[in-house]
Amino acid sequence: QVQLVESGGGLVQAGESLRLSCAASGLMFRTYTMGWFRQAPGKEREFVAAIRWKDSSTYYADSVKGRFSISRDNAKNTVYLQMNSLKPEDTALYYCAGSSPYSMEYTNNYKYWGQGTQVTVSS
Repeated sequence: QVQLVESGGGLVQAGESLRLSCAASGLMFRTYTMGWFRQAPGKEREFVAAIRWKDSSTYYADSVKGRFSISRDNAKNTVYLQMNSLKPEDTALYYCAGSSPYSMEYTNNYKYWGQGTQVTVSS
């Protein structure tokens, strides 16, 4: 059974940083492209960042480019999202997601989802 468990969310002030973690189990982690998505109240879920299984290449939404950084540790079956210079508009429930095996797509084809971790940024 695949499980994705996010942690690291919290309440911070604008300009501060947070690092989210997602621990994966029940899948061959190194073969999965992993992504982060978020959903703010009253809005649709949106793509934030992804890191490919094959070469750890990364891709970001324009809204977070230059501020957020995604990374992975295949030895720990964990993917991270380092969030710097946080803004109030980054406030959302952040989800970790795992693709289908060997997927080369960044923004879709996600099969597994975590429960989410709340990030709240005050102004």
